[in-house]
Amino acid sequence: MEYIILDLEFNGTYSKNRHRFFNEIIEFGAVKLDEQLNIVETFSELIAPQISKKLNPHVSALTHITIDELKDSKNTFSHVISKFRKFLGDSVLMTWSNSDILVLMENYRYFFGNDKLSFLKYYVNIQKYCQRAVGNSDRAHQLGLSTCAEMLGITYENKQLHRAYNDAELTALCFKALYDEELLKGYIHTCDNEFYQRVTFKNYNICDLKDAHIDKKEMFINCETCGKRALRRSKWRLKNKSFRANFRCLRCRKDFEGRITFKKHYDHVEVIKKTAELPQKEKQKPSVKA
Repeated sequence: MEYIILDLEFNGTYSKNRHRFFNEIIEFGAVKLDEQLNIVETFSELIAPQISKKLNPHVSALTHITIDELKDSKNTFSHVISKFRKFLGDSVLMTWSNSDILVLMENYRYFFGNDKLSFLKYYVNIQKYCQRAVGNSDRAHQLGLSTCAEMLGITYENKQLHRAYNDAELTALCFKALYDEELLKGYIHTCDNEFYQRVTFKNYNICDLKDAHIDKKEMFINCETCGKRALRRSKWRLKNKSFRANFRCLRCRKDFEGRITFKKHYDHVEVIKKTAELPQKEKQKPSVKA
């Protein structure tokens, strides 16, 4: 099995035809790995913008790509995607996070009117795989590519990052350092209808306590000091998309505010619990459990 690691650079612009903002791809960078995870082929192409004639200043500063370079390439998205399809073949496509695959789908839909990438057979979110491989289970804090490289002792120059090919190559080095055949199997998705439903699902915070996705058994807070379950002393209230209530740890004699956020993902609900000092006005009045 061969793997293709793809990285994209794109320009945020406004599409007058669609009356919305759009991420137009301006660069493809990819590496092909053989079964020994050696780079055996590379792919690097610039694309002349068709939606906007200007580059976002932030994109120019980050990538050092100029509008003249893009125009001189004389490449269209259709031309480059055709070449990339041949380069990909039946290989497993990998990107660092879902961002690039979603942008690729967005461009494919814009230029070809199809929501699905007909040439894509297998896909891996290599960021999720690497995060699991390094033992980081904190879903609230995603692992960055440069951070992953530093953790693994992989040296690179900052000026080389934020160009598609260089980022793809660095991702390949991280993948090779963390390769685990059995672990990887759980991250390879067949690109069927269920895959597109999963990848396009927009996560959201649940803001109704009566929502069926909320497990009422999770409505508790442990004291951060002793780890024991604290006593709730007020009704739950919703603020900034989290449920909050006043708590007291009977063991530590400590009062605090407990916060629970329920984040709905495609196939699970993520529960995030935090504690904070009580607002000053809450400290000044006694609270009664409802």
